[in-house]
Amino acid sequence: MTKTEADRQTSGNFKLSFEFFPPKNADMDVQLWETVEELSRWNPDFVSVTYGAGGTTKAPTLVAVDRMISVAGLSTASHLTCVDASKQEVHDVVEELRGIGVKHFVALRGDPSTGPGTAYKPHPEGYENAAALVRGLREIDDFQISVSAYPEKHPESESTDVDIDMLKRKADNGATRALTQFFFDNAMFERYMERVTKAGITIPVVPGIMPIQNLTQLKRFAGRCGTSIPAFLDERFAGYDENPVERAKVAADVAAEQILDLQSKGINEFHLYTMNRAPLVNAVLENVGFRPLKQSAA
Repeated sequence: MTKTEADRQTSGNFKLSFEFFPPKNADMDVQLWETVEELSRWNPDFVSVTYGAGGTTKAPTLVAVDRMISVAGLSTASHLTCVDASKQEVHDVVEELRGIGVKHFVALRGDPSTGPGTAYKPHPEGYENAAALVRGLREIDDFQISVSAYPEKHPESESTDVDIDMLKRKADNGATRALTQFFFDNAMFERYMERVTKAGITIPVVPGIMPIQNLTQLKRFAGRCGTSIPAFLDERFAGYDENPVERAKVAADVAAEQILDLQSKGINEFHLYTMNRAPLVNAVLENVGFRPLKQSAA
């Protein structure tokens, strides 16, 4: 594809959003803010900041969200979970975040605080699931509310039908959009969307795109998330284990090809999981042909 053709595809209503996570130490803090500054030049529709189970990262999330709004000037969504929290405790967090300018939440049930693979138990005085949390947020204020969607089924779910029923409940309770778990098989995503549409779900379902920083690490993470790794990825990355420069080029190509294929099917909104690193995300967007609002200072 020529640059002109790519530019033509990425003009108009093309929208981007980025996910970040709060830093755990001083070095990660520096890396986060360098990444935020670098990626802000793409003029994202919004960015989101993750929030740990049971509010385990509440303080650093608050700090990061505050700075993204007040310093970086980005429209910022805070993740919000209901794990191990009463409704009042959730509302208190909402008020803290609303006080620093948050008008958009990513409403999630959250992972059990007892660890992956353990059973989820709702707090006796809390929200029982993400659909209930959406309803609670909608009763507090007219927030934007994003929710999760799982093209390959949530690992704890009985079936895709159960997953889609939960997505419909979240939409019916007032969700604004759904952001999907990352995936690599666009045909599978198309089949999922056919079922979503058939279920009467009309909110936008935004594909989550994960540029591959490290395929071996991604496989471990994907296993916990229930995301499959197609065989073609092993083929694309074969022989580049000791060549990080070429490996990064392949990673940028893979993600850009995925986005362009989805665009050819009429999708023009994408949520990128940045892993708090800018170079690969920049390369992906450049390969797609998307043009930044301003040039990099680097």
